[in-house]
Amino acid sequence: MIRALLATLVLVALPGMAAAQTIAIVHARAMPVASAPIDDATIVLDGSRIRSVVAHGPVPAGARVIDAAGRVVTPGLIGAATQLGLVEVLGARDTDDQAVASGPLGPAFDVQYAINANSALLPVARADGVTRAMTYPGGAATTPFSGMGAVIRLVPDGDVLETPRAAMFAAIGNTTQAKAGGSRAAQWVLLRNALDEARRFATAPRSAGPRDQLLDRPDIEALGAVIAGRMPLAIQADRESDIRQAIRLAADQKVRVVILGGAEAWRAADALAAAGIPVILDPEADLPQTFDALGARLDNAALLAKAGVTIAFSVSGNGIYLSYDAGIDMREGAGIAVANGLPYADGLKAMTAGPARIWGLANAGTLAPGADADVVIWDGDPLEPASAPVAVFVKGVQASLSTRQTALRDRYAPARANDPMPAAYR
Repeated sequence: MIRALLATLVLVALPGMAAAQTIAIVHARAMPVASAPIDDATIVLDGSRIRSVVAHGPVPAGARVIDAAGRVVTPGLIGAATQLGLVEVLGARDTDDQAVASGPLGPAFDVQYAINANSALLPVARADGVTRAMTYPGGAATTPFSGMGAVIRLVPDGDVLETPRAAMFAAIGNTTQAKAGGSRAAQWVLLRNALDEARRFATAPRSAGPRDQLLDRPDIEALGAVIAGRMPLAIQADRESDIRQAIRLAADQKVRVVILGGAEAWRAADALAAAGIPVILDPEADLPQTFDALGARLDNAALLAKAGVTIAFSVSGNGIYLSYDAGIDMREGAGIAVANGLPYADGLKAMTAGPARIWGLANAGTLAPGADADVVIWDGDPLEPASAPVAVFVKGVQASLSTRQTALRDRYAPARANDPMPAAYR
C-alpha cells in the first residue's frame, strides 16, 4: 500500500541535488505548528528559507513543482536530546564517544570534537524526518557535570555541526550519586559551588588562575557562559525533590535551566511554568526504572503542557534510541503522549517548535515566511510510527531517503533470490 502511494506522488528523490532552488509544494496539508493547519496549501521554498505558506497560493515562475496530493507537510523534526553522531553501536566502546569516565574534564568536556558526520545513523534519522538535533554528553569525570552538548543539522553532505557549546549538561540522582560520595545532597552542593566558583573567577583578572577551588581553570571557564546567561544549564533529573531544587537553583543563580528526563515533573508543573523552565521528557516513561522515577506516568506531557510548561521529547529510558532510530521512536513517543491526553498540536510542537525554543533556534520548527527550509512531506500521520516521509528537505535541498539499511534490504531482498549475480555484485 505504501509503495503504491509513493508511486503516485509527483516527485522522485533526487539524491544528486547539490544546491537549493525555488520549490513549490502544492496541494499540501500544511502544519505550520505556530498556527492552525492550512489545507490545499502552497509552500514555497526559496533557497534555504521558506518564502510563503498560503492556501491555494500561486506558484512562482520557474519553480520546481511538487504535488503533495493532500499529504501532511511539517517542519523538520528536531531531536531535543540525542546522541546522534556520538554513538554508533552502544556496545562497541570504540564507536561510543558520548562520555568520559576518568581524567580532568568536567564542564569543559565538549562533544563537538567527536561528532561523526559520516555516522550511518544520521541518514536513518534524516530519512525519518529529523533535520536537527541536540547531541549531548552522557557523563564527565567531574560530578555532577556531563559536559557541553552541540546542535547538529542533518545536511546530506558536509559539516553537520551547527551550534557548538549550545548547552551545559549536569546529571543529578542515582546515576551520578556514587561519584559525589553517595548522597544527592552532595551533588547539589557541588553544582552550586561550581557556579559560585565560576562567578568569582569571572570577576578576577583573567591572568590569575583559580585558587582554593574544586574545579580547574578549563572547567571554570566553560561555566562562564552559563553564569552569563548565554548557555542554558540542562539538568538531568527525575525525582520531584531534585526538580524543585533545580527551580531554586535557577532563581538563586540567575541561570537558564532546562530539565531533562523529568519523570516526576508533573508534580511540580505549576512551579516549572511559573519559573519558565522547560522540560525534555521521555513520553514512553510509565514504569519506575529507578527509585527516582516512582511517579512516572504516561500523561506527564499532558499535565505539563496544560500547566503551560514548554515541553520536548527524548526517549532516553532506553539509551539505544538516543542514536539508533532516534526519529521513529520520538514520533512513537509523541503518539503515546497524545493518546494519554496531550493535544495533537502540542505533540507535534514538542518535536518542532518546542525544542527550537528550548535551544534558541530562532528560525526552526515552524512553517512560516522566513523560517528555515527544513520541511518534511509525510505519507500519513507523522505521530503514527507506521508512517514515513516521502520527501525531506534540509536547507531547501531535497535529501535522499536511502540508508545503509535500505541498501541491504534491496541487495538481499527475497525477490532477488534467483538472481544469477551474487549479492555483492548487485
